[in-house]
Amino acid sequence: MDVSPQRLDALLTQTPTSLFLDGQWRQASSGARFAVKNPATEETLASVASAGADDARAAMDAAASAQDSWGRTPSRQRAEILRRGFDLVQDHAEQLALLMTLEMGKPLVQSQGEVVYGGEFLRWFSEEAVRDHGRYADTPEGTLRMLVTRKPVGPCLLITPWNFPLAMATRKVAPALAAGCTMILKPAALTPLTTLYLTALLVEAGLPAGVLNVLPTDTPAAVSEPLLADPRLRKISFTGSTAVGKHLMNQATENVLRTSMELGGNGPLIVFEDADLDKAVAGALAAKMRNMGEACTAANRILVHESVAEEFTAKLAQRMSALKVGSGLEEGVDVGPLIDAKACASVAELVEDAVQRGAEVVLGGGAVEGPGHFFAPTLLRNVSPDARVVKEEIFGPVAPVLTFGNEDEAVAMANATEYGLASYVFTENISRGLRIGDRIDFGLLGLNVGVISNAAAPFGGVKQSGLGREGGAEGLAEYTSTQYIGIESPWSS
Repeated sequence: MDVSPQRLDALLTQTPTSLFLDGQWRQASSGARFAVKNPATEETLASVASAGADDARAAMDAAASAQDSWGRTPSRQRAEILRRGFDLVQDHAEQLALLMTLEMGKPLVQSQGEVVYGGEFLRWFSEEAVRDHGRYADTPEGTLRMLVTRKPVGPCLLITPWNFPLAMATRKVAPALAAGCTMILKPAALTPLTTLYLTALLVEAGLPAGVLNVLPTDTPAAVSEPLLADPRLRKISFTGSTAVGKHLMNQATENVLRTSMELGGNGPLIVFEDADLDKAVAGALAAKMRNMGEACTAANRILVHESVAEEFTAKLAQRMSALKVGSGLEEGVDVGPLIDAKACASVAELVEDAVQRGAEVVLGGGAVEGPGHFFAPTLLRNVSPDARVVKEEIFGPVAPVLTFGNEDEAVAMANATEYGLASYVFTENISRGLRIGDRIDFGLLGLNVGVISNAAAPFGGVKQSGLGREGGAEGLAEYTSTQYIGIESPWSS
């Protein structure tokens, strides 16, 4: 792939940097803009319009005005727009991958993988759009016929994070479009360019004015607060930290909004004594190091049976030591920069706390000298269960290894968290693997595999990891409301 400065400059020139309101690219009403920076170089990539309260109200006006006609648009037409969007994402895969690597930092090969993954939500929900079935049946008494229909829930506010700029947008936008909802999309200020480029592709695919409105901003409360207070808004879908999610949920109660929350994680990866260790190491590497560990599904705690802990840790250290750190645009790089200086400092604090509590640094242990926000792949062993790195979401390339003695202890350690998103189990005993799935409190389980996300599968957590599901048939249901119509039975007379 051409990653020459000329190619990158041309791509950035072609990428929109404005708000998208009611089918038009517009400047922010205040004229405000903010800088988007490359975390690998700390250089400014672009200046993007920053939406405010007036822009939020304009977006709400547009979404509310378009809701009736979009909701009545035949599902086949909505499906065809989504399918054209999928095709355009494939046609522009290189541009999208480059943008993600530039603004987020992940290695180019991982950005290319996200284009494939993110695009699949457009294809999956183009197929689901025409299969949003209700039901028609007699009541048990035979006195009524039940007509049960599913209708679009109405205008939605979609708030996406910075770590998967394409996939998190398509995972929300695609089911909303399929269900017949209009929406206001607020991308993360750290990575808005990929979303703006995607928006241009969806417009090219035939999306009508007002259906999708996009509000990049570096003052998120100025946008979210007036929208959440507006009675015309009917749903919020948020992916991000648990703290911010709780705040938004509190605001959403005023108008009793439908709420989908995909929040923080503290995923355990459990390696039993009968596991295929090579498979377990490969799975741990994928679950921990993909996206530099900046994923809510990352393996945050690696729990290994004491009889195989030494061998597993040695094998994992060998694999991690071979990882190449550098700009995601460089060939062969495995680990790009963290998103910003604050992220680097936060990860360093967690490692320092673990060491102070007795952990041994097997590999890495600190930030890499800049420019850029790089942190060395880090492996810790003899980690105390009281260490912050065990209790908090790491969001960095740090793998803490803890040991357990039996299945009950492994389950107790896995469940010792307020989070419940992703988990991973490695064992050659399938009955044990399924039993662990029953016993641990997580919405997702990878059994002998380290990456499980798929557009056809329901994604979401329990406890303080969130509410609702994205992807699969369940993801479409999140954007619909159920209506029951009771009809006089033709046999009642």
